[in-house]
Amino acid sequence: MSPYHHGDLRRAVLDAAVVAITENGPAGISLRDLARRAGVSHAGPVHHFGDKAGVLTALAAEGFELLADTLADAKEQTRDFVEVGVAYVRFAIEHRAHFEVMFRPDLYRRDDETLTAARDRAGDLLADGAASVSDAGMAGVAAWSLMHGFANLWLTGALRTEHLENPDAAARAIARILFP
Repeated sequence: MSPYHHGDLRRAVLDAAVVAITENGPAGISLRDLARRAGVSHAGPVHHFGDKAGVLTALAAEGFELLADTLADAKEQTRDFVEVGVAYVRFAIEHRAHFEVMFRPDLYRRDDETLTAARDRAGDLLADGAASVSDAGMAGVAAWSLMHGFANLWLTGALRTEHLENPDAAARAIARILFP
């Protein structure tokens, strides 16, 4: 492959990372593979991101921004804490590669300012929703644990899904047990 100028190398590498993580998980990606998938020289991702942790940091930051947007939209549209939880599960399913990286701080630079701001924004939206419930601190932890756990169980295929055909409906029903 001959190297060539790429119009948006950052986007191309992040898109390649999403595909690679979807296929092989976050531990299985390499900069060389991402360059190949993006159609650029091997030096391209290194020049832009530095190393694999740089790519995964950018992907995690993007994931937290997408999650925050998803939660904000659900909150604005429904004003229902349970529906915000359902949106969290839907995000995990629709953005699996991002989700698999976002909660694995061993894979990225935890102190990255862009990542920290995006993570805090998503966390603040979750905390705001929990504020409507008594004992908001514990309710927030309970809700996040419930929805995050359900999303992970769904994504890993650990659930017997013959009676759970729709993840949104299942997440909603589960959340309503805790937050009627």
